[in-house]
Amino acid sequence: MNLTPRLDYTKASPEAVQAMYGLERVIRNSGLDPKIIELVKTRASQINGCAFCVDMHTKDARAHGETEQRLYGLSAWRETPFYSEKERAALAWTEALTNIQQGHAPDAVYEEVKQHFEEKDLMNLTIAITTINAWNRIAIGFRVLPGSYQPAAKAHV
Repeated sequence: MNLTPRLDYTKASPEAVQAMYGLERVIRNSGLDPKIIELVKTRASQINGCAFCVDMHTKDARAHGETEQRLYGLSAWRETPFYSEKERAALAWTEALTNIQQGHAPDAVYEEVKQHFEEKDLMNLTIAITTINAWNRIAIGFRVLPGSYQPAAKAHV
């Protein structure tokens, strides 16, 4: 596979990047548990195969106190006892929206997630899922290379 970056998206359209950062600020200031945000972002990135975002969000998750065990088990979260019912609902919603072509967010998944999140929080969770899916497509499309990101360098949120 060719791992040569294609373009610097931050320079190609700074206005678009700033708009994405605005969504990130909304998510970070929404009151959602930062651990849930990072689990959701990591899981969507795993599904999409975005190495840059998996690297970034596992580092961010650890910076928020997430355990290695829960990060290692994330791709098989249904088979482990490591996640709360609320986290499981968020992860199921993440998978439903990330794999929208497979069932169009089934009613059962929606009914489960809305038991754990108030309407505003559910909307913010959905925006977090939507935003990470957009970032995944940007990073994959322009071949943003993983490895150099460090949480302390994240000045845009």
